[in-house]
Amino acid sequence: TIGQDLVGMVVDDIVVVGAKSLFMTDYIACGKVVPERIADIVRGIAEACSSVGVALVGGETAEHPGLLGPDDYDVAGAAVGVVDAAKLLGPQNVKAGDVVLGMQSSGLHSNGYSLVRKVVADSGLDYRKSVAEFGSRSLGEVLLEPTRLYTGVLNSLLESSLGAGVHAMSHITGGGIAANIARVLPEGLALDVDRATWSPHEVFRVLASWGDFSLESVEGTWNLGLGQAVVVAADQAEKISAELNQLGVPTWQLGVIENSPADLSSYVHGAKGVNGGAVRLVGKYAN
Repeated sequence: TIGQDLVGMVVDDIVVVGAKSLFMTDYIACGKVVPERIADIVRGIAEACSSVGVALVGGETAEHPGLLGPDDYDVAGAAVGVVDAAKLLGPQNVKAGDVVLGMQSSGLHSNGYSLVRKVVADSGLDYRKSVAEFGSRSLGEVLLEPTRLYTGVLNSLLESSLGAGVHAMSHITGGGIAANIARVLPEGLALDVDRATWSPHEVFRVLASWGDFSLESVEGTWNLGLGQAVVVAADQAEKISAELNQLGVPTWQLGVIENSPADLSSYVHGAKGVNGGAVRLVGKYAN
């Protein structure tokens, strides 16, 4: 799961501009080198890279006794991708009337774990034990569900006859749903994301109930079941959604891009330091 989470957070950021990841390197820092553990981590990274057609060409392992404990480790990675300048995806391609599609996540996707840890600690639960809400799997196994990899599917889409209908993409990571989509829209355009178009995964509902807060209050922290957003031409939206579903990732329509209203007080805009479009979530989540 560590390898898949790392690779996903890197290459799924690269594909949003239409680029194909070519190769990746890793870096593992630890308090003590345990060969078997390092081998397991690297194996996981290599397998995840292989699954999306990316070469793992090398890396580094560094031992930091005194800074990290004997069982502590920190894993990082970097990848290089390439895209023809004429095929670069982004806000410059987006216009009013474009449709935004949502691609389902597999779970937490390596984001929002500070809040997860607080909820679990406040609830007095043990990661190694199962809880009634999740059946026989341990709580830790549920919370560490591997990140879904989108790169292979999206590369296939971009290389197909439908690729020209894709205008922009947004990887839903830190900052949540509205902030990540807003920065791939140009200034002057806005999107209402319809919550009723999907039902958040059970893991998010359970965590929210344990923490005694609403799903709406954590839309800036957790992906709530929405891992990637794809902005497409309206006349290609149905075909592209069908293709992504056919390729194995549940996909649905989130909303339609419109010209920004005069009052943006209820929208997220200027997200992450980018003067992009405006996004808000409206309605109630499906059960």
